Amino acid sequence: MSELTAAEASELVPETRRYAGFWMRFWAYLIDLVVLFSMNGILLTPLKFINDGEIVDIGYWTLTGILSAIVFYMYFLLMTKKFSQTIGKMILGIKVVREDGEPLRWSDLFFREVIGRFFYRVFQIFALLYIVVAFSHEKQGIHDMIGNTRVVFVD
Repeated sequence: MSELTAAEASELVPETRRYAGFWMRFWAYLIDLVVLFSMNGILLTPLKFINDGEIVDIGYWTLTGILSAIVFYMYFLLMTKKFSQTIGKMILGIKVVREDGEPLRWSDLFFREVIGRFFYRVFQIFALLYIVVAFSHEKQGIHDMIGNTRVVFVD
């Protein structure tokens, strides 16, 4: 049996997809932040007892800041790769899919979950671009457009 080309695979994707809009994605993200805050509290609290309670600096960064960033990006990357959803998306019944219906690839997710989130967090003016989700036809953010992903309701 031959493999499908991207064009043939996209023909098999149902046109009845219901795209998750700005507010559903926003609430899912807030739920994820609560989960991450809890995880960081559990994982990073023991570090407060290192160095007699003083902050451990590594140049411009703190040890907890570095570890917190690693937990943040790995949470989104690994949850989305394994389940196509984070806990926030699971609760709200939405998931990330590729445009052509194929399984999510590491390259898609690295851009979407790491590079995209990095720019949104570090250069906070880019967070204003997230409003594009509210106005695009398929409810895509810039990171979705470049990563060829969509956020849809689970059937």
